[in-house]
Amino acid sequence: MDKESQISAQNDTIGFPISFQELREVHILYTCAIREICAKLENLSQEFELYNDRNPIQHIKHRLKTPESIRNKMMRKQIPLEFGMMQREILDIAGVRVICSYVEDIYKISRLLIRQDDISLIKKKDYIVSPKPNGYRSYHITVGIPVYLSKETKVVPVEIQMRTLAMDFWASLEHQLRYKPEMEISDSVRQRLTSLAGDMFKADVEIQQIYQEIVYAASSSSAHSRAVIPLDNTPA
Repeated sequence: MDKESQISAQNDTIGFPISFQELREVHILYTCAIREICAKLENLSQEFELYNDRNPIQHIKHRLKTPESIRNKMMRKQIPLEFGMMQREILDIAGVRVICSYVEDIYKISRLLIRQDDISLIKKKDYIVSPKPNGYRSYHITVGIPVYLSKETKVVPVEIQMRTLAMDFWASLEHQLRYKPEMEISDSVRQRLTSLAGDMFKADVEIQQIYQEIVYAASSSSAHSRAVIPLDNTPA
């Protein structure tokens, strides 16, 4: 069975009414958008490291939703299973996760990214300031990035989730524990996980304060401190 037949068979199985050509278009468009966003983030991180002697981004991950995942989300949200509706309504087909050193780095990098001329902010959700009931913390922004093709330019949405190492550690393990099919999670365990999320955020705040105190002490004792990028820490 050739590649086109395999994808067509997959579509028949999951019931998503898009053609092989549309599937290829989705893959190319959103893969290019992810590549563009990752390059921008890496450039910002390298510039920050040049002037501040540290890297604000620990690592970057990315993923592309599968046709089945897209279909399930559209059905869950009662969105008609149409290609055009998918492009308009499903804004997290392309996803990038950015793991930062400190909470302040999240806001600095997101602000720098959004300020770029070819980036448009579609929406944002600050789960750091307002965590989810289960304790989940992260900073989510959805941006539009132009993808330049041979005959046209298309603006493609990309969801970016930004977390500290501690937030990512908690979110990853909490997801594994909560959705293990072979075990039932009790309310007391859920409460412990939520409480642990709060404790880890306190550790995030404390480690950032320690870093700031060290930087301040070093700059105060040096007659010629190095220049730093002048940024505020307010959310984008």
